[in-house]
Amino acid sequence: MKRWKIVLITVVVLAVIGVVTKQVIATKDLKNNKGYKTLILGKGTIVEEALAIGTITPLNEIQVKSKIPGIVIEKYIEVGDHVNKGDIIVKIKPDPTPGELTEARRSVELTDIAYKNAKVIYERKRELLEKKLISKLEFESDELKFKEAQLQKNLSEDRLALIEKGFTGEVESVVKSPITGTVLEKFINVGDPVVPLTSYQSGTPLFTFADMNQLIFRGTIDEIDVGKVSVGVLAELEIGALPGKSIQGEVVRISPKARKENNATVFDIEIEIVDDRGIELRAGYSANAKIILNKVEDVLTIPERLLTFENDSVFVEVEDTTTGTVSKCQIEIGLSDGINAEVKSGVTKEDLLVERPPKEIQ
Repeated sequence: MKRWKIVLITVVVLAVIGVVTKQVIATKDLKNNKGYKTLILGKGTIVEEALAIGTITPLNEIQVKSKIPGIVIEKYIEVGDHVNKGDIIVKIKPDPTPGELTEARRSVELTDIAYKNAKVIYERKRELLEKKLISKLEFESDELKFKEAQLQKNLSEDRLALIEKGFTGEVESVVKSPITGTVLEKFINVGDPVVPLTSYQSGTPLFTFADMNQLIFRGTIDEIDVGKVSVGVLAELEIGALPGKSIQGEVVRISPKARKENNATVFDIEIEIVDDRGIELRAGYSANAKIILNKVEDVLTIPERLLTFENDSVFVEVEDTTTGTVSKCQIEIGLSDGINAEVKSGVTKEDLLVERPPKEIQ
């Protein structure tokens, strides 16, 4: 029995000591709980930026069309291929209507008759000129008519050959690349009909070409920021498809006129890419342009959440390291990026800044 009494007494004593100790610790924590945190000023770089949203596009895109009607019989390039200026990209077989073919043949016959008639008159007048029976002026007039008839005959024969065979001595029914660049889009396949580009019809588009070495950012900037941006300032372009990578650009054009987009007033802006940093870019990449307006380096910084604004003054709370009392201190701030602000005066890096906990929403 004695042994059980001793064990019981020991357990009770330890329990009492535990309760007392817990109460002491809780009381101590309560006294040390200030209800806020303290921190010191940081040091770093503050950058003020304006944001433009847009896409990476070629500086110039060229849509290639044919001047010859017909059917595509050969296609020598595909999307993504590199082509040089003058390379053959498409071969077209003429596909004339019966009316067009008949008209071309009749044109050859008529011009041939006119040519033969002009030739007879020309040779006759030449003989008369040699016998000095006509003036040189009269002969030259008939000589000109003969040459014109010869040209008309050759033209009609070339047109017929182009319609029937697809080529002549000087013209072939192929389309060549007008520039050196990359194929961005393809609109036709073998067997597709082609309508030619003329003064009264737009024609069938064949391909779109662009020089991928000349890319530009085209986008919009909000009216709030456009007044701060000027031509020549630098920008960091962040590509949506390439997280963590950016390229450098320079603002080259800002539209003088605003327009409405999704109920917002925006201005068109163009940024030339000056350094792609070895990144392979593609036409159509979406991108955000962070345009650098102002920048300060190696300065004291303070989180904006600690600032209190009253009229035109800015205040922070500072804890006295000796007494522990908290007082309001007026400071002067400089550049801000929306998260941190530059501290110009009022506090130093030795001061303890007070950060109150966020107020609970009632």
